[in-house]
Amino acid sequence: MCAQATPSRTNLLVSVLSNRCPRCRKGKLFSKSNPYNLRRMMDMPERCPVCGQLYELETGFYMGTGYVSYGLSVAFTGFFFIFWWLVFGISISDNSIFWWLGTNTALLLLIQPLLQRLSRSIWIAFFVPFDKTFVPGSPSA
Repeated sequence: MCAQATPSRTNLLVSVLSNRCPRCRKGKLFSKSNPYNLRRMMDMPERCPVCGQLYELETGFYMGTGYVSYGLSVAFTGFFFIFWWLVFGISISDNSIFWWLGTNTALLLLIQPLLQRLSRSIWIAFFVPFDKTFVPGSPSA
């Protein structure tokens, strides 16, 4: 028998969470790996360095990521509210709701660069399907 090299199919969730190209699931979406370098956090190459997929499919393509980022922020706030309620309890009489609100706001500000990158990764994954026939090293389309 002849052993053939088959492209490994990375899980969609793993490729989205690690900010990888949705077509080959290998190339990096962002030029800089540090999301807290605020001047360069959203810099993306024009094409995937592995498969050559164009990252900005049309002008203003990433305008829709605001909806995804909003949804992620609301989900985080909901989960954090439930966590706070179960661990500390929520009451107006002891101001715990205000402590939750302040803590939630601070955490949302801290994770915002991560949420922005994740929303771009989710957004492009909606529109660019995985190409199971792509073999690394082959000429890109």
